[in-house]
Amino acid sequence: MKIMDVKEAINERRAYRSLDPVEIKEELIKELAQSAQLAPSCFNNQPWRYIFVHNPNTLEKLCATLPNTNEWVKNGSMIIAVVSKKDYDCVVGNREYYLFDTGMATAFLILRATELNLVAHPIAGYDEEKAKEVLGIPEDMLLITLVIVGKRSKTIKTNLTEKQAEIEKQRPERIHLEKFAYINTFEEE
Repeated sequence: MKIMDVKEAINERRAYRSLDPVEIKEELIKELAQSAQLAPSCFNNQPWRYIFVHNPNTLEKLCATLPNTNEWVKNGSMIIAVVSKKDYDCVVGNREYYLFDTGMATAFLILRATELNLVAHPIAGYDEEKAKEVLGIPEDMLLITLVIVGKRSKTIKTNLTEKQAEIEKQRPERIHLEKFAYINTFEEE
């Protein structure tokens, strides 16, 4: 297997929905967790918590918390629940760093999965309370996202919506650099 550099992994990463199963081994979970572990965080607090779900019964229960538009998730082999809470990290003024720091760690995890030729697709479409109940996540914690892990399918699966199937064919257009990258001062039009 060819090893990618960081730029290649960034360029290759896509939120594919047309997935084939992949064998989930303890080594893979450890590899992804170790990648997140090395992410920077405020005062090295490491506020992230991950639940690596690959048990078929638990996956089925977790999939029941998703809307019909996320039917494609059932093609994945693992769902990683990304969890944290404000008390785990720095609060400076009104800036709560736990979301930023957990997001960086999750990006490291996603890029490592990409490097391993896997799809790691974060989603926001789930019933948080029901998903937390399924996974035993305490009420005071935030279930930030679910990351769906699988292998990119060579064919487009039939459980994708028409729009989702179209997006599989080509990377969705990104906003132009001029719309978000400013030099020296903020100059939004």
